[in-house]
Amino acid sequence: MIKQITKKIIITILKLEAGLILWKYKPKIIAITGTVGKTSAKDAINTILSQEFYVRKSEKSYNSEFGVPLTVIGAKSAFNNLFKWLLIFAKGAKLLIVKHDYPQILILEAGVDRPNDMSFLTSWLKPDMAVITGFGNVPVHIEFFKNVDELAKEKLKLINNFTAENYAILNGDDLKLREMKNKTAANIITYGFNEDNDLVASNYHILYKDDKEQGVPEGITFKIDYKGNIIPIRLYNIFGKQAVYSALAALAVGIAHHFNIIEMSKSLLRYRPPVARLNLIEGIRGSSVLDDSYNASPLALNMALDTLNEIKINGKKIAVLGEMLELGRHSSDEHRKAGEKAAKIADIIATIGIRAKFIGEGATEAGFKEKNIYKFDESREAGKFLATIIKEGDLILVKGSQSVRTEKVVEEIMAHPENKDFLLARQEKEWLNK
Repeated sequence: MIKQITKKIIITILKLEAGLILWKYKPKIIAITGTVGKTSAKDAINTILSQEFYVRKSEKSYNSEFGVPLTVIGAKSAFNNLFKWLLIFAKGAKLLIVKHDYPQILILEAGVDRPNDMSFLTSWLKPDMAVITGFGNVPVHIEFFKNVDELAKEKLKLINNFTAENYAILNGDDLKLREMKNKTAANIITYGFNEDNDLVASNYHILYKDDKEQGVPEGITFKIDYKGNIIPIRLYNIFGKQAVYSALAALAVGIAHHFNIIEMSKSLLRYRPPVARLNLIEGIRGSSVLDDSYNASPLALNMALDTLNEIKINGKKIAVLGEMLELGRHSSDEHRKAGEKAAKIADIIATIGIRAKFIGEGATEAGFKEKNIYKFDESREAGKFLATIIKEGDLILVKGSQSVRTEKVVEEIMAHPENKDFLLARQEKEWLNK
């Protein structure tokens, strides 16, 4: 009871201070929502806008009732340390009392876990621009909603009150977002691979070191078409079509700010993906690890498996898949679907967690040999086993929901664990003590 009361008090003070700070400094606000790719899109947008503006982006995935006001204040979470929360309140008060050099643009993630989460956020946050990255058929965080439409409706509250002075940047390949084009007064820019988008990607493929056709991948390349202007884009140490969507979202935001599209394409050469979002890490014994361990949803897992499939290597493909949480009644079906897909791509499948048993079942039902499926209760155990079977040329995809802590798998099989503090997710003291 006391913990809940304290939480409500902290949220109330953070919201009050953040609202007053926005009123005083009046930065432009770009809010990003969706069920996949928010953080990657945020970082890509920051890469482009920071060339011209003083920009602040939300830390990591600060997209909650705590995280958004903390970004406005410019502070990191104090977790359970009451004294540090008092210091954060003092920092917010100082911003209000004394004039500071404050960012011109805030790039904020807006997450939704339960009904009315977005209503709470938009009660005090009024974005100038929104980027909506897509929903998929069964997004994560759906367990507290009746269906996907209810979750989408909650997230779309972000642009309910938009006018012709606002911009809505939409993933035009997502059917639910395509329907929004005629339901808002905002200026719309759509992006995606479908040719009827405003900003269209094509000719996507993997780049390999030394211009080879397989082996060690080093990035991706694709072309964009905007109003008949076709421009090649290269992204290094970034993989998967989701990275293309993030780059397109950033380009669309730049277009709304009247940036030159050729100059933006050059800026994207500096873009690096967030930690644990399909990052390529050197593995033990000449292997490669595709670290996508930050979180998992059906759509994100589907894209990760597509990426594993696209990359041509000399060794085995190993899919290490932790359970996906917050899927409610869809859980067993979505895990089975993941197993069916992995069976067509991987040579070995390792599952982690109780719900992940359905991944194994889906794989065997699809004809995958049961002897090549390994089941584990927790991530460290899986990592230690994998370290005994990995060979040169192997590619290992690691993905799972946040609480499964699949970064522990990566730590066991990465070539340089001494670099884990800046290569892996959840290396803060508070996470390591859990």
